[in-house]
Amino acid sequence: MTRALRVRDAIGESATVFLKDVGHGLLEVSHNMLALVGLLIVAGAVFALGRPELRQSAETHVLGWLQARHEARAEPAELLASQLSEPGAITRATAADPKELTRQQAAVAHWISRRYRVAPEPISRLVQEAWAVGERANLDPTLILAIMAVESSFNPFAQSSVGAQGLMQVMTKIHDDKYEAFGGNHAAFDPVTNLRVGVQVLKECISRAGSLEAGLRYYVGAANLEDDGGYAGKVLAEQANLRQIAAGKSVPANVALIPVSTAASGAQRSEPQPAAAPAEQGEPTEQVAWLR
Repeated sequence: MTRALRVRDAIGESATVFLKDVGHGLLEVSHNMLALVGLLIVAGAVFALGRPELRQSAETHVLGWLQARHEARAEPAELLASQLSEPGAITRATAADPKELTRQQAAVAHWISRRYRVAPEPISRLVQEAWAVGERANLDPTLILAIMAVESSFNPFAQSSVGAQGLMQVMTKIHDDKYEAFGGNHAAFDPVTNLRVGVQVLKECISRAGSLEAGLRYYVGAANLEDDGGYAGKVLAEQANLRQIAAGKSVPANVALIPVSTAASGAQRSEPQPAAAPAEQGEPTEQVAWLR
């Protein structure tokens, strides 16, 4: 029995020694392999540093990997904001700082902003343009702004039932030739472009009619009708308000709009609203439709 125990112990010691030797051998081989890998990495790095094109390629791959990892960990909202960002979008905005205007222009812009509940920045840009274009066209800028107020309440995307579009409600299809200089008919919904084309149409109407009030009747498409729906009177009334503001006088933003031609007769007061489209006032003649 004792002999059997001694044999078992001897076998166990031999197995232990064998396993220890195997383990030491594997550890030694691992150390050697790691050392070899390390030497290969160092040699590769030295080689790459000596080759600028390889170094640049490696940097590009590493930066791309880091960027991908960053985006993968980013919050969904941050990732969406990054994908939708467009720093140059400000160039499309029709806006100006009211502080850039003259005192007269700023007063008009702030009054319009309060009266029609629109932001002062886009209105400031339109006021600037009305002053600049009005000077070139020999038109009072307050007249241009009054037409925009009555026609669209300063909504650049307004459209009437007969196809008048934009701030000054120009018949885009009829005056498509005027929009060619601005890239096409879709420019009708660019506020500044619509203003410039509208002024051209207005000048034609006034020249054709021979007077401002008659020109306004042409502009709205009511030249051959007995009644323009009070359109010319409303425009002139709003122009009078804007002139007072430009002159430094105080006019309530909620002042009722009384058509000039009916004020003396005690007609009912009406709040500002877009002018009736020509089709609602009666079918304009071909001649009038061309002007509108």
